[in-house]
Amino acid sequence: MEIETLPEFDDHLASDAPLRGLRLQDLDLRDYGERLAARGDLTGLVVLGGTVPVPVAEVLLRGGAILFPGVADAPVDPWRGLYLPSDLYAGIEHGYASTPDARTYSWFVDARLRTDAYCTLVRAIHDDSVTDELDEFVEGRSVVGVMGGHGLQRGSESYADAARLGHVLADEGHLVATGGGPGAMEAANLGALCRSADALDEAVARLAAVPSFRPDVTAWAATGLAARRVVVGDEPSASPETLGPSARSLGIPTWFYGHEPSNVFCDAIAKYFSNAIREEGLLARSNAGIVVLNGAAGTVQEIFQAVTPLYYAPEGARLSPLVLVGRRHWTERVPVWPALTTIAAGRPMAGAIHLVDSVDEVLPLLSPPSDRT
Repeated sequence: MEIETLPEFDDHLASDAPLRGLRLQDLDLRDYGERLAARGDLTGLVVLGGTVPVPVAEVLLRGGAILFPGVADAPVDPWRGLYLPSDLYAGIEHGYASTPDARTYSWFVDARLRTDAYCTLVRAIHDDSVTDELDEFVEGRSVVGVMGGHGLQRGSESYADAARLGHVLADEGHLVATGGGPGAMEAANLGALCRSADALDEAVARLAAVPSFRPDVTAWAATGLAARRVVVGDEPSASPETLGPSARSLGIPTWFYGHEPSNVFCDAIAKYFSNAIREEGLLARSNAGIVVLNGAAGTVQEIFQAVTPLYYAPEGARLSPLVLVGRRHWTERVPVWPALTTIAAGRPMAGAIHLVDSVDEVLPLLSPPSDRT
């Protein structure tokens, strides 16, 4: 049983229920030394991070608890879970290199640390904490995944189309989930975040001043954060936990592709070290369907990863739709569609894959939000 707040822990202690099997995650235990000592046998209690002064740690260890301390020399808190854009881009006024996002990427790619057992443990704990909070964030929600290339530039017609798609999906009641990066992913997250078409049009126009994250991530991110503040305000008390069902925009990026910075138009960001966990998690949570905009190698990989469970699905299984947008792109420039129709022939998958010309044709092909309630 995971306990993530002090009131939950207080209730458990007051009930005199056993502590064996509890997982105390990221709690401040400074005032709990005497109450824990009074329990005596703490075998099976696991303390994951948080604030644990030495006297309290001694009580825990003497009682037989397992204690995973906080991590002092890593640029991330492995117990924290989901991020806000302001978390990843803190200090952007001093340049992108000074932000937690950039410093974490540098730590991740440091050759001296890639195979270090301690750092491997930190990354694994971090990604598990992200998954744990992400599951809670999407629970009961109708989620549509939007895939597409990172090279799509702000100010282009295709960018505006992707943003309009995200807005329509969110207005319909879907949580719009992307890979959390720039380009088509940013556009879809932006569209979902905006609560009105006018706000979206204004944001798209504002962003066109800095079309790409290359060569200057600092200007790209700063322009995005300024546009975000116009859309949602300063968000002094916002957090992924308090947003709940009001969230419209979710990004699931990875430091594996850290050269592609996370976009700032998500209500919450589930950023992973492991790209494999990140990709599977994004696809598996897209329960109302997946929409694929123009892309290249990375997008093609995601298409076929999404296709695999459709291909092996048994007769009568409920299949989430897979919608490719851009007939010429997916039949001529990157001819994925002929391969999909060939392997789908005679299988239930054939009814779940679709090819359309524009984003205006997407919505009727997806599972409606009512199917998830």
